[in-house]
Amino acid sequence: MATAADIAEYDTEELERQLGETRRELFNLRFQLATGQLDNNSRLNHVRKDVARMLTELRNREIAEAEGLSFDELPAHLAAARRRDEDEAKGRDKSTASERRAAARAEAEEEAAEEAPADGPADDEAAEDAEEND
Repeated sequence: MATAADIAEYDTEELERQLGETRRELFNLRFQLATGQLDNNSRLNHVRKDVARMLTELRNREIAEAEGLSFDELPAHLAAARRRDEDEAKGRDKSTASERRAAARAEAEEEAAEEAPADGPADDEAAEDAEEND
């Protein structure tokens, strides 16, 4: 599923080509629905929303052109560029929050494994406690 920021990055020709492909996919999904072959009904809604996003972006560009604005002066493009610049400055990527949490847990586990002694108790108090218990 394409996001509005992803769609804003396409040039007009690419966006129109993507719109044509997405509309063909929507037609095929509707045909599958009518014949009872559609397994994933939610895909139909996702594709319809993608078509709407693309049409909205094309209309925004049409309005901006009529007003004499350049492609980069569009509000959606400014916001997308600002978010992209902020993400790059902070070192973020396009991963999801759950992927970032999983990566943070894996890093924490690796650090804990590196800090934990491999041969047993390393400090003197732990060694003395172990001797007293024997």
